Amino acid sequence: MVGRMMVCWLALATTAWFGLIALAQQKPQCSVAGDLQLVPFSSKVFHNTRMLRVWLPPGYNSPDHFREHYPVLYLNDGQDLFDACTSIFNPEEWHVDETATTLIDERRIPPIIIVGIDNAGKRDRPKEYLPFPDDTLRPPTAKVFGKNYPRFLVDEVMPFIDRTYRTDQNPETTGLGGASYGAGIALYTVMKLPRRFGKMLLESPSLYAHHDYLLRKAGAVTEWPAKIFVGVGSINEPLDDVHRLQAILAGHGLGGQRLLVIEEPGAGHNEQAWAQRFPRALEFLYGRGNEH
Repeated sequence: MVGRMMVCWLALATTAWFGLIALAQQKPQCSVAGDLQLVPFSSKVFHNTRMLRVWLPPGYNSPDHFREHYPVLYLNDGQDLFDACTSIFNPEEWHVDETATTLIDERRIPPIIIVGIDNAGKRDRPKEYLPFPDDTLRPPTAKVFGKNYPRFLVDEVMPFIDRTYRTDQNPETTGLGGASYGAGIALYTVMKLPRRFGKMLLESPSLYAHHDYLLRKAGAVTEWPAKIFVGVGSINEPLDDVHRLQAILAGHGLGGQRLLVIEEPGAGHNEQAWAQRFPRALEFLYGRGNEH
């Protein structure tokens, strides 16, 4: 009897073990809410081709809205925004499509177009998102081309989107954002071209490269977007740098109506944390009225 019980226990334990392995090896569930268009885009600035992931709001293709033009939010690391199956670092996503759909349906924000700009892949992503080398990278990346990113975005991507879709080209309704390196290059672009963007979204921004260049440069910038959202966690996160940036922006007169900084205790440097804060960011940046 004892022998049979031991065999049964071993069988159950083995089944459970292999079940856990199978669960761990399962691919993420692919899901996209709404109309997400995947558009191959070739760049003369970077001499490569990537995907633009263009999310269109509910009703965009309705005959009732053919004369309507929509605000646009551009977000870096497009692979990680809409579908866990396309995320390049881990099987997580920002849930941008689900969040935007909910906020629009609930009339908490107006219909907007969201453009996810794919990065150049794991190996080349730092080359495009860093204006200066990051000495902490292993292996090191000596040559970086982030100084060209503003030109890539404003001279290539944005004109293409404006030609192809019914966009509101007013800078006040145009936003730019990203996370980590993607946030750093968004900040760099906005500082270089402050009058092209009325909204900025920075999640867990990497600001330390080249001896805190972005923070040092920010101190000298006098023009900023009308609204800025900054989100950060507490686990392996650039909390001190965000505090420095917050102080710089406050020193330039960005108060509660224009600047929202969210610190989330226990949150890490990952898509799950950025997804959790995205509804607050989107509503702050694009919400109806000025009650934020």
